[in-house]
Amino acid sequence: MKRPLLTRTSLVGMLACTAVATALVSPAGAQSASLSARPGLRMPEGSVVLPNLDDDARRCTMRPDDLDRLDVAVDERLAACNDAADDVVNGAEDAKDLTPLTVAAMAVGKGARARVSLPAAQSPYARVFVVRDGKYVSLGSDGRLGAEELRRGVRLAVEARDVVRDPKRWDGRIEVTLSVAEHGVTRTARADMRVAPVLLQHDLQRAQHVFAAAPGPGEGQPVEVPAAHRPPGQWQEFADSLRKAAKESGLPDSGLRFQPGTSQWWHDIWRQDIAEPGYVTRPTPHGPQTLRILLRSPNYWTSADGRSASLRRAGRLLYRDLRGPGVGVVQQYTPTAQREKNVDELLNFTGNFESLPPYAGHPQGRILYGSSAERRPDPSFVGMLTAQGQKQPVVLDTSWLLVGHVDETVHVVRANNARGWTLAVSDPRKAVELLKEARRAGEGGQHLFADTVADAKPTVDQFLRYEEHAGDNEDAARRIDGQLSVLLRETGLKPQEIVRLPVLYFRTEAGEGLPKRHIALSPALANGLSLTSRDYAAPSPHGPQVAGRDLFRAEAERALATGGVRVHWVENFSWAHLGGGEVHCATNALREVT
Repeated sequence: MKRPLLTRTSLVGMLACTAVATALVSPAGAQSASLSARPGLRMPEGSVVLPNLDDDARRCTMRPDDLDRLDVAVDERLAACNDAADDVVNGAEDAKDLTPLTVAAMAVGKGARARVSLPAAQSPYARVFVVRDGKYVSLGSDGRLGAEELRRGVRLAVEARDVVRDPKRWDGRIEVTLSVAEHGVTRTARADMRVAPVLLQHDLQRAQHVFAAAPGPGEGQPVEVPAAHRPPGQWQEFADSLRKAAKESGLPDSGLRFQPGTSQWWHDIWRQDIAEPGYVTRPTPHGPQTLRILLRSPNYWTSADGRSASLRRAGRLLYRDLRGPGVGVVQQYTPTAQREKNVDELLNFTGNFESLPPYAGHPQGRILYGSSAERRPDPSFVGMLTAQGQKQPVVLDTSWLLVGHVDETVHVVRANNARGWTLAVSDPRKAVELLKEARRAGEGGQHLFADTVADAKPTVDQFLRYEEHAGDNEDAARRIDGQLSVLLRETGLKPQEIVRLPVLYFRTEAGEGLPKRHIALSPALANGLSLTSRDYAAPSPHGPQVAGRDLFRAEAERALATGGVRVHWVENFSWAHLGGGEVHCATNALREVT
């Protein structure tokens, strides 16, 4: 497959060319005596600084009741523990996450005084260390360097203490200034550095670690997020088929992990919806130094009496199971009382946030998410995503969907075109055409979903009559046409490049005073998990059969094979589909950084 001229990693390398500025400052009345050497700050590995939010020494721990307590203080405490939270370097691995900065040796007298400083507005967001006696020591707010250190030359190192969240508060710049004073003259040198942007991974990157839910004990019904009251079922069928798909794609057994929840909330099985994985990277002589950054979903709950508040408890699994060396977690949210009325908790699930791969004009790719005037995700979370320096996100109207996520209808897949990828989308018209094909083959009396635990199992004829009367699928198709018009305009893809996958829809009640919204009646085939660019784990559709052949399966396999993609079928009808999601919703993956 052809690669874009600029990749995410190469763009970060370009940022390393930022220059070092040097200036002369002479106080009023100072003599014109000059120093024997000008101060200098050098950036041997470039100007990019990592937000040091992982836990290399595994010192961050959880308390026994942390998974269950409905208390936002738990979430704040968990998020506050990371390598940048203290003023020490936590071992050799932590040192690799720092960006080196050196002070050139200077010919100064004993009376020379020096200070390394950051602008006051930047100091909460970065820290500078000095190497003394072979150890990293935080310079703190004082930042003093001695004359003897200046004569020898000084090794410094810089870490960022956060990601950019709101550019009005901090735009990611880290301006390190060295001031050297002697004989009444102060000379300065400045290194202009910048925190690495968080880049979202995309579906063409190979999955290295996949995680999914498993049943827990007890009732398990969460109170803090919208969840179906029907308990997820047939986990063993789901797990066995997912294991088979992962193995066939080349993922080692250790790369797939199932996480049971607790007796209070294990029905919240939507692992895609608790975090959107990203990464930060900087160039080094030994290759890129990379940290994974998991962006926790901004799901915020407040009790009816207003006395209790909590983030989504399933999201705390990120701290228990994933945070550690090379992996950090970021949470950004707006409390309920401060939200605008059109912020929809379902749209805060991170299955509503995806990433388009790099393409011409967009070397970092683009964020893709669902929003509308009626229903939108937390603006502070969206603001954090857009603050990473990518061009404007692609926004789709998902308000017509009951759940409202972009992953319900759109998925990036490999293609044999110039850019190497295209989009797979739900196609209700194709699904209805295939039902008509089954009817023409004499299968009008066949029951849909006959081999599942579905409550409703209409015949092909019954569903086609219903569609002729209600028009649910034609309406869904028009809505997807609207999404496609945006996607084609923003990506430059051609209509003939789009992969269309058959999915049946129906409209259902969305709540008192709200219009009916669509949900997939047959498993949504675009809502699958890419294990590699050529291996796609899709929900088994249980479509109409003709001569023992599932027409939905066959059509999906044919359409995806045109791009060199092999389909691995996962049984998720009872575990995920009947709860409003599919394979993609019920899994998440940490992907190879390319």
